[in-house]
Amino acid sequence: MDQYRSDLREGRLKLYALEKVLPPDDAVTLRREYIEEETGSDLSPLSSYSIPIDRIVARNCENMIGCVQVPVGVAGPVPVKGEYADTIVWLPLATTEGALVASVNRGCSAIAKAGGAEVRILRDGMTRAPVFAAGSVAHAHEVAAFAEDHLMEIQEIAESTTSHGELIGLVPYIVGTSVFLRFEFDTKDAMGMNMVTIASQKAADYIAEETGARLVALSGNMCADKKPAAINLVEGRGKTVTAGVFLPDALCKEVFKCDSASLAEVNMRKNLVGSARAGALGFNAHAANIIAALYIACGQDPAHVVEGSSCITTADLMEGGVYVAVTLPAVQVGTVGGGTGIATQAACLSLLRVAGSGDPPGANAKAFAEIVAAGVLAGELSLLGALAAQHLARAHKELGRG
Repeated sequence: MDQYRSDLREGRLKLYALEKVLPPDDAVTLRREYIEEETGSDLSPLSSYSIPIDRIVARNCENMIGCVQVPVGVAGPVPVKGEYADTIVWLPLATTEGALVASVNRGCSAIAKAGGAEVRILRDGMTRAPVFAAGSVAHAHEVAAFAEDHLMEIQEIAESTTSHGELIGLVPYIVGTSVFLRFEFDTKDAMGMNMVTIASQKAADYIAEETGARLVALSGNMCADKKPAAINLVEGRGKTVTAGVFLPDALCKEVFKCDSASLAEVNMRKNLVGSARAGALGFNAHAANIIAALYIACGQDPAHVVEGSSCITTADLMEGGVYVAVTLPAVQVGTVGGGTGIATQAACLSLLRVAGSGDPPGANAKAFAEIVAAGVLAGELSLLGALAAQHLARAHKELGRG
């Protein structure tokens, strides 16, 4: 180890190359110690972890120096009445925000007492949108027309790169001489960004060769990945999911200490009017809170919380109570690939009974998306109830503690 440490200091060995000469655990330890020496920091709290890291250093994290531990709480049980998830589940929530798990837990209790959350997936498609440069607006039109006219050939070329993904759509957008082709794929149980990127590259190369357009960037931001975007709110990206539950008046009073009309008014004035006045792309109370906690616990890409925050929460007063629903236009989740193979994250997916590939393929990812929607519904119910009953500050004082 001393020789490797000396090689690092003198530049004969790169920090990122330690795994080539050392076992993963030794490489991580030496890298952490080297950074401690260089910076005068104490990084020993990062040295304690139970997950096997052989796969992680190869697939998930470069220049690894240890692990940051995030507490995981559980909320539930919550009955999910979906087409893919028709079960009762406990929700693993990774968070450092006091009161969040307790809040979701209260929402789960209300949903359970109401008979469960109805959940449906409205559409499913992961997108990638390369941008091409054309020579003129006429040429741009020709490129778009070629892509639409040769969809079958493009589909065959794209799908030659994957044994699971399917190209299910292509929509062109033209801005002057820029041509954006928004490919949409069914990625089965994978979240699918790597899959659609590789497939889109091969398809884009073919289109450029056949049309004379120049491929400028494989992602032209019409996808739109990890950024707030109206196109995802309207067209969806990943899985578009909706979940709802009817709360009788007596149940609102029992669980949330408010009446149905007050809960509906808070939703209208806060989530709808307030969000519209702010120019927000999401119309919800705190959907991102639940999405982030579930994504981190279950090995998803937490940056996709951006798209998840575009949730729209609605509350319809009906005879005897209120029907509250959440619609999430862009839920990007997978049960294979990415961080889902890390031991702790795989355990959380197993808790939800959605780990690994589904039967048929894609069933587990869809079930997971339905569970996410049910969790968001629980979180929205609880916060709306707290606001309607004027209990929000008290809950944070008691549970958040600053």
